[in-house]
Amino acid sequence: MLTPKYPPQDTAPPAADPAPQPSTPAPAVPAPAVPAPVSNRPTVQLTPGSALALATGGGVVVLVVGAVLVSMLLAVAITGVSVAVVAVVLRLLVKDLQRGR
Repeated sequence: MLTPKYPPQDTAPPAADPAPQPSTPAPAVPAPAVPAPVSNRPTVQLTPGSALALATGGGVVVLVVGAVLVSMLLAVAITGVSVAVVAVVLRLLVKDLQRGR
């Protein structure tokens, strides 16, 4: 479950160990640039339809998450107001009991 998953290794043959050569000074001309190795992983290409579906799905997710957060905020606000009303009523009842009514 928590073990890492490594991608498959490239199928290039391993490089052979060259024979040790005597040390020589570096050439004055830089070596030519070697092109980057080509990855064998598939690339994702978005068509206009799939891009529209992706944007629509993202918008729906944002709206649903926003609605849930707003409803939670309203629940907390309503609970706070009701607790405040109950506190005022209890305070009035206790005050009436202390007066002896």
